[in-house]
Amino acid sequence: MRLLLFLCLIAFGAKSQDVVTTVADTTKKIIFTTYYAKKFEGRKTTSGERYRSAKFTAAHRTLPFGTIITVRNIHTGKTVDVRVNDRGPFSKKFSLDISKAAAQAIGIYRLGYAKVEISYVLK
Repeated sequence: MRLLLFLCLIAFGAKSQDVVTTVADTTKKIIFTTYYAKKFEGRKTTSGERYRSAKFTAAHRTLPFGTIITVRNIHTGKTVDVRVNDRGPFSKKFSLDISKAAAQAIGIYRLGYAKVEISYVLK
């Protein structure tokens, strides 16, 4: 009887040590993106920050401010992380505006626009 009780306690103890980790769901989409024009340098964004072309920021119509988006150029495979701090673009063709620095980092600056894969986690 004691042996059975001992085995039950060991089995229960082993079960309670299982580590459960919850990974947030990551959303992935393929979209067209462009980058901010030079004329927006220093202007206030919708979040109240000033746009700086050297920072890794982005504009999206619906994602909350502060959301970090990983943008991957489909053709080159280069990636960059940008933070949403503005609303836009207000074009049906484009879903994301990224800063000049981000566009240069993934190799779309001279092209003007590109098809990219974005991924982000909503908290």
